Amino acid sequence: MRPIKVLCCLALFLFLAACGEQPASNTTASQGKGQSNLKTYKHSEDGIPASLDPVKASSSYAGLVVLNVFDTLYSYQYLKRPYQLKPNLALDLPQVSEDGLTYTISIKPGVRFHDHVAFEGGQGREVVAEDFVYSIKRSFDPKSNASGAWLWQGKIKGLTEWKEAGADYDAPVEGLQPINEHTIQITLAQPYPQLTYTLAMPFSAIVPREVVTHLGPSFGAQPIGSGPFVLQRFDADVAYFNKNESFRQEPFDPAAEGYDPEIHAGLGIESLAGQSPPFIDRLEIHFIRESSSRWNAFTKGDDIQYTTVPKDKQNTVILKQAPLTLHPQITENYHHRYGTETGFIYSGFNMEDPTFGITGNLEQDEKNKALRCAIRKAHDWRQKNKAFYFGLGTVFPGIIPPSVPEFDHHTSQDSITTDIAGAKALLEQSGWQLDELPVFEYHVNASVQNRQNFAQLRAFLGKIGYPLHKIEYHPYPSFGAFYRAVQNRETPFFFMGWTLDYPDAESALQLLYGPNQTPGANHFNYQNPEYDALYRQASIMQPSNERTAIYRQMNQMVIDDCVLISGLSRNKIHLWHKNVVTYPDRQMLGGGHLRYVDVN
Repeated sequence: MRPIKVLCCLALFLFLAACGEQPASNTTASQGKGQSNLKTYKHSEDGIPASLDPVKASSSYAGLVVLNVFDTLYSYQYLKRPYQLKPNLALDLPQVSEDGLTYTISIKPGVRFHDHVAFEGGQGREVVAEDFVYSIKRSFDPKSNASGAWLWQGKIKGLTEWKEAGADYDAPVEGLQPINEHTIQITLAQPYPQLTYTLAMPFSAIVPREVVTHLGPSFGAQPIGSGPFVLQRFDADVAYFNKNESFRQEPFDPAAEGYDPEIHAGLGIESLAGQSPPFIDRLEIHFIRESSSRWNAFTKGDDIQYTTVPKDKQNTVILKQAPLTLHPQITENYHHRYGTETGFIYSGFNMEDPTFGITGNLEQDEKNKALRCAIRKAHDWRQKNKAFYFGLGTVFPGIIPPSVPEFDHHTSQDSITTDIAGAKALLEQSGWQLDELPVFEYHVNASVQNRQNFAQLRAFLGKIGYPLHKIEYHPYPSFGAFYRAVQNRETPFFFMGWTLDYPDAESALQLLYGPNQTPGANHFNYQNPEYDALYRQASIMQPSNERTAIYRQMNQMVIDDCVLISGLSRNKIHLWHKNVVTYPDRQMLGGGHLRYVDVN
């Protein structure tokens, strides 16, 4: 799942909250119960979403909320690993034509949107096929300032033409048709094997047209969907939700969700069998960026009931690394799980910036490439892993992380190996004089850890002779502000993380596809005709050894061009209070696991 967008949206949200303009409350959760008997679960996240509008849900933080307020056609089995798709609002997996171009999807009847004054009588109406069509169109409406159009750009017939013709919502799209109230037909311009995955993503969440029209830009602060929870209030610190008492009754089947007693026994999950989620009355998501504050809130009481273990507390938590063993006081007081993220962290160059990228002057472009490669050679992943990830991270070369089946264990390790002498020689051979090196700007959202990251990188560059006074820290007050600068191509070099949208290396490889340049997902603004041609070739192929070979060839191109410094997949330790029944996972599931949380 992916980075956040647009700080100004957050300012609007806070203004609306101050004015008291909130969505219609769902108060039925408390009917017949005393306030003290309400089950409340308090989750925590280390960042805040800038918008809760699905078309702008380009971060894991936004996705966590969106997937609990809205419905998507598909989701993932709660406990199954590797991840497996399942129907959510859809009745079943799509019926796909033999040529792979036509998908027919039936949706569940009787599902209703949350109550809102924009609906007739203030009561939420039934979700119908036309709502899905409208929701996808919004990603192609220039007025939406959407982030997810890249998923379907050039894929669904007629969408681009609909946009170019003026984005009239009453005009039909050839490849996006409601066959009847409960049947959707999607027609593709070419095969797109990842299509069903995209229909589980927050970008595809289904929204009601009349509420979007009624609220305008404030829809991103006051979202109305048909999901398991109803948002009551959202500010810079906390999002508060009530249970959607009208949520469809679907009894929980642990076996169907992938329950494995060797992994999940002792967590209380089997006790939920036969009950219909959501199981809690209230949900709170606390946005706590500072790790020490989040840790204190978790360990000193019940201010929050879930957290990941921050870097500076890993010595307190971990008894030994191999095999990973936690201190007895941790296992006595908390449940835990440990796993590799389905994503990675990396640093990247903006290839449109003349400082390090492509200028059009062949000689200068070769010098810039040598400079990028020298900077990468200076990077010490082993030290970075030890300093910030307790040595638990998995370092890998290029853009295909170890969490997908296309990962190649035999890729050369040169791009993740520190080589100070090689970096110095490369600068000298390419004609760089140390005093002529350009100013190196490190752009990132402000945090204690990111300041430490900068200090470490500055030390790395100092070892190859980069003038320290030319290495500058450029922090932004929030991730939203930072991401806006990336989108506006204002960051010559940036540090970022990426969560895969689906279990296919294509989700990472599209980060370098030329047509996906910002405001799309290609923040590097990388253009390589050979890479783009291979991407297009592979994009219509079903999984196969041939497709895997193409993916790996593309990965090597990115490595050879020194476009990014990558990468490291974090292995995170998740902790939660023992009175909470859950198996937390914000990877492919996004926020999908929260509907299955219970509190004893």
